[in-house]
Amino acid sequence: MTVIHLNAACIQPLDLTPARIAIERAIAAPEPEPLRFQIWYPRDEGDPREWSEIPEVRLWFVRLDATYPWLPYFLDWREGELTRYAAMLVPHQFRKTEGVTFNAEALEIFVMHKLFAIALWQQQQNRVNWPKLQQMAQTLGYEVEEGFFALL
Repeated sequence: MTVIHLNAACIQPLDLTPARIAIERAIAAPEPEPLRFQIWYPRDEGDPREWSEIPEVRLWFVRLDATYPWLPYFLDWREGELTRYAAMLVPHQFRKTEGVTFNAEALEIFVMHKLFAIALWQQQQNRVNWPKLQQMAQTLGYEVEEGFFALL
């Protein structure tokens, strides 16, 4: 697994360099390791907010997603990285007892957008893997029929 380390020095100026380096390596690898994020950002002691609730951190991820809309394909889904990534971009509520509860419509739009963006990128890279895209959608609670990909 490849860990992308983020801190205030890259988050505040919206510097994507740590992610860019890891993403370029992942793209070049025939069997890329899944990507994860490790965030170090200053906050007051006792600050109960999740990373996705801190505007500066969230904005960094919005820029990252705009630059690499197909990035979720490379995240470590098994360790919950796809869900954490989605939380940076999709309205949600977080409760310590229940975890993340996404706005259902916003999550559906996010999933469809990612399927279209990743499918296009895969086709451009000659790396088509529809079953993996189906698994990605399932990770976020959506079933996608194989026939959907025939439309692409």
